Amino acid sequence: MWAASCLASCCAACACDACRTVVSGISRRSARIAYCGLFAFSLVVAWILREVAAPLMESLPWINHFKHTPSREWFETDAVLRVSLGNFMFFTILAILMVGVKTQKDPRDGMHHGGWMMKIICWFLLVIFMFFLPNEIISFYETMSKFGSGMFLLVQVVLLLDFVHGWNDKWVGFDEQFWYVALFVVSLVCYVASFALSGVLYHFFTPSGQDCGLNVFFITMTLILAFVFAIIALHPAVNGSILPASVISLYCTYLCYSALASEPRDYECNGLHKHSKAVSTGTLTLGLLTTVLSVVYSAVRAGSSAAVLSAPSSPRASKPLLPLDGKEEEENEKVKPVTYSYAFFHLIFSLASMYSAMLLTGWSTSVGESGKLVDVGWPSVWVRIVTCWATALLYIWSLIAPILFPERDF
Repeated sequence: MWAASCLASCCAACACDACRTVVSGISRRSARIAYCGLFAFSLVVAWILREVAAPLMESLPWINHFKHTPSREWFETDAVLRVSLGNFMFFTILAILMVGVKTQKDPRDGMHHGGWMMKIICWFLLVIFMFFLPNEIISFYETMSKFGSGMFLLVQVVLLLDFVHGWNDKWVGFDEQFWYVALFVVSLVCYVASFALSGVLYHFFTPSGQDCGLNVFFITMTLILAFVFAIIALHPAVNGSILPASVISLYCTYLCYSALASEPRDYECNGLHKHSKAVSTGTLTLGLLTTVLSVVYSAVRAGSSAAVLSAPSSPRASKPLLPLDGKEEEENEKVKPVTYSYAFFHLIFSLASMYSAMLLTGWSTSVGESGKLVDVGWPSVWVRIVTCWATALLYIWSLIAPILFPERDF
């Protein structure tokens, strides 16, 4: 018994030392990667609890205080929302604490990059605390998550538009024949891929013998938008280019595909999965992995994009109106500005926490129609379609706004 106790103590000490080593190894350069890892871990925890926590939650009187016990799916959804709320609170608190950080000399800069052991403990305690909150708070958070998810998707679209326009400007700026040919080739590939994918969508989501007018409308509208993008971009009055138009067309086609793929498995027009409701562990794992990668990538890109959230004191955001003398210039070199907005970085993860909760619950408490699948159900379909149309409107606006308001700088 004494030997077993000593062995357990040694194992615990080694585990703590390993955690401290890993945490202390997180440098300034890898802090964003650490936040991504914590966020991805929270999604994995939410998914695991969705699968196994329902029996335990049914026995908790402050959660299961109904006259008639809800279905198992209700408790699965509730578990995901509670983990998401803890994650949301963690990143929101960090976002509030980081408001106004402009230079690396600010003490909060060290808080952003360090203190990882305390951060992990706080995150863990917040998630645990969420399981002691009443159901009314969780229901309110679920409603707010739908609006927060919409904001996250909107930021995602703005980032895509900024990236595409920046890509085009960079290649055009080289002013060489090779890069003009590269622009044409990439644009051609994007358009070919868009039309080919549209053909695949017609094949799988408009089966013969079924009334699939809604799916036909979605696919046809996406094709029409692709032609509209090209016409507006190539109009002489518009200072546009075919590359952004082709990339946005491909992205809208992808959104249309993801929307149709999110249709319920028993829907007669969803021929992608042959009406099968059986889901293998591999399919579930792949769906979760895809969700984690897409959400983390969007959050990181939004959190580090200088075009969207340059810090007020960053070199790219502002330049001195008058030249500085030697001493002032030397002092400015010592006080390094932050390279991105820490507050906005954490805010994006807060919105991504809401978005991931909606993905794992099918955007609704009535997850029965989606069963154990990730991001399946009619709410998911309409969110994707509305995002597609919002992307189209924002891109068209980015082309015609300089014409409508020539005196303003876009």
